[in-house]
Amino acid sequence: MHEKSPLLTAEKRERIGTRYATRDRKRGRLPAIVYGHGREPLPITLDAHSALGLITKGEKVFRLDFPGHKEADEMQMVLLKDVQFDYMGSRIVHCDFARVDLNERVHTRVHISLVGEARGLKIAGNLLMHPVTEIEIECRVMDIPDHIDVDISNLDEGSVITAGDVKLPQADMKLISDTHGVVAQIVQGVELKAAEATTVAAEGAASPEVLTAKKEDAKGAAPAAGAKGAAPAAGAKPAAGAAKPAAGAPKK
Repeated sequence: MHEKSPLLTAEKRERIGTRYATRDRKRGRLPAIVYGHGREPLPITLDAHSALGLITKGEKVFRLDFPGHKEADEMQMVLLKDVQFDYMGSRIVHCDFARVDLNERVHTRVHISLVGEARGLKIAGNLLMHPVTEIEIECRVMDIPDHIDVDISNLDEGSVITAGDVKLPQADMKLISDTHGVVAQIVQGVELKAAEATTVAAEGAASPEVLTAKKEDAKGAAPAAGAKGAAPAAGAKPAAGAAKPAAGAPKK
């Protein structure tokens, strides 16, 4: 495992911070940090092209070399613990590595690869669901697998393979993920459409109805019965008790 692990050539970062990290990326370097085993965290940079190529292939354990530095006297084994992406979520901009011993037991996430053709997919309209694509396990560093194959050949309609059903490569490995996580499942297409329709209907019912009230134009609207100052209709007799015009007032 030690000899087969990919080699990363690192440079120690003399200055840290967002501004200096941006400068490193512009010159083709990948900012990272190494920590663990009771030693001080060490900020480093790696060749972005080679490092990202190995990381995207699924490599997790690396040999770390520091040419021209005292750290070069002892080749360090490191485990990729975390990656940070840019704000678009499409490009890795920083990595965290932990110093490890080959016999040390660690927690790591391993990709699940589905192999075989599911029997249930031979029925028209059936679909294969694969919600859980990786699981977390505990194992020795030297035993970390690149991926775990899961045979789905015997998966029928309505059948489910959970994380707890996955056979780990070695007996001393331990599953950390939820055992009930669905790794593979065959469902009917009509069931999926019905579930989607139910979801859409529920979302529509939850949306409030917006009503826009039209304002009546006050101009030209007939005055309410008995409103003060309203002119009587032509030829209508004045209401009982209405005041008579003053004597001598000109007639209209």
